[in-house]
Parts: sequence; structure tokens; C-alpha cells
Amino acid sequence: MTLNTRIILGFAFSILMVACSTAPKMMSDPMPQSGFLPNYKLLHQVSNPAPDTKMWRYRKEGLSASSYKGIIIDPVYLNQSQTKEISADALAQTKATLQNAIVEAVQKRGGLQIVTQAGPGVARVSVAITGAEVSADPIQPWNFTPIGLAAQAASHAGGINSKTPALVVENKITDSQSNEFIGGGVVVVQGESFRTGSGSVDAFQGMAKKAVQAGMSASGH
Repeated sequence: MTLNTRIILGFAFSILMVACSTAPKMMSDPMPQSGFLPNYKLLHQVSNPAPDTKMWRYRKEGLSASSYKGIIIDPVYLNQSQTKEISADALAQTKATLQNAIVEAVQKRGGLQIVTQAGPGVARVSVAITGAEVSADPIQPWNFTPIGLAAQAASHAGGINSKTPALVVENKITDSQSNEFIGGGVVVVQGESFRTGSGSVDAFQGMAKKAVQAGMSASGH
């Protein structure tokens, strides 16, 4: 079995099951809070995002773009572990693709050099990508689960047991020396973009890359 086939079986095929779900109530859904960011209260919703996308962002008040000349890029966190359907090679390839998307996003912005050592004028960026379900429980509206499980949950019949899956990208930027939280963003992709974006390995990776790049943009850096 080829690597591309394993990725399709592990991610794209399982995510296609969301076709039976109902349209998400994106405007009424609260911001997902997985605990990856240190303070979600600082984030504000971004107006007019891309279709099927909801975004929140934070940027430290008064922070100048010239304050930082270097950036450390942490390994991407993908909320999906190896299973019988998803091999270690498939996970490694997907993480590498998303890591490259982060590097591309940083390079396109310009003015920042990618470095590996903390120091003055050096920021650190961390990105987490998780599958999530909108729960029927108003106290805990989001359940964070591996991407494959979140997608499969959407195949249940309508009613109180039905759950709407989402791809959630969280982006955290900190000062490399003080660890101060200086910027961040949350991007939620639901609906048609989440469904049709997973019909092939190229489409799935393209959707994830766009979500990562949108998350970088949402941080304001």
C-alpha cells in the first residue's frame, strides 16, 4: 500500500463521512478552547473570514512588527495518533506537509528569519491542529477528539446524538525568552469546506495548509 493510499484511508476517507451531517450553526457556536492557548479571553472574533470559516485573533497591544527579527517554529501538533488505518508514515508525512505550510506562511510575511535558538528579538510560534465535535451539552459545547473520530461522529443520525465535526487550528506566538503570550489565533473550518476538502490526499492537505496559513494570519504577525 502506498503512502498516499494510507493517508487517504486514514484521513480523507474517514472525513468524507461528514456528508450526512447537518449544516453547522457557525455564527452561534462559541470559540473552542482546548487549553492550547494560555488565555482565550484575549482573543476577538475576526469579521468576514473565508466561507465555512470562523476566526478569532489576539495581538499584544502596542507591539511593533519590528520588535522581532527571528522566529522559532515548533513542531506542529496534530491531534491524531497511529491506528490500524493510519500508519506512522502517514502521520509523519501529514505533519511534514503542515510544518512546511507554517514555514511558507512565515517566509511570505517577510521580515523574520527562521532560527533555532532563543534570544532577544526572537519569537516562538506553535501550531496545533485538532479534530473537534460540537456537543449537545451547552456547558461543554466542544469535545476535542482525534480528527478521524470527530469526522466519524458526524455520520450518526440527526437528533441530540448528532455532532458537527470541525478542523480547529490554534496558533500561539510567545517571546522566546520570557514566554510572554504576544499573539495567537483560532481558526475553525466546518461545513462544505471540511467535507469537500477531503476527497483526495491533495485536497485534504490543501485544506489543512489553508487553515494553517489562515491561523498564522489570524495571529496578526
